[in-house]
Amino acid sequence: MRQRQGQQRPLYTSEERSRRDASPWTLVQGLLAPLQFLVFLVSVALVVRTLATGAGAEAAHVSIVIKTLVLYAIMVTGSIWEKAVFGRYLFAPAFYWEDVFSMLVLALHTAYLAALTFGVLDTHGLLVLALAAYGTYLINAGQFLLKLRAARLESPTAMALVGEGAR
Repeated sequence: MRQRQGQQRPLYTSEERSRRDASPWTLVQGLLAPLQFLVFLVSVALVVRTLATGAGAEAAHVSIVIKTLVLYAIMVTGSIWEKAVFGRYLFAPAFYWEDVFSMLVLALHTAYLAALTFGVLDTHGLLVLALAAYGTYLINAGQFLLKLRAARLESPTAMALVGEGAR
């Protein structure tokens, strides 16, 4: 069925919404996302402190590695969630652009780990690379927050409330 111009496909069909609500991976994502953001906040503070003062480089590097590991965990479990809900591990139409941008986030975080492991960059270069990775993470997190908001707005409960308000 083709969508008319100006009409958007709902984020979830009723079947996808049922699978989403029944999946244990939905809870996993709901727990990992705020954990990742908390780790990000601590890490960005350590990175900025190190760039500003030169102190605490080891703590900053450890925090970036932890942030990257949490990112990998949320990406793997998110792919499993996407498979459970949409039938494909990545690039389901509802989350296509979020997944595309997630690849950049992963690439930059992985580049940091590679540069750290192989000694390709000095501390300053590593921390600047980490901040670039963190910038892409923030944009990607914003994409997902917008999708979460859209999902809530089109939920059956929200639709019923909109219908009640129209009376």
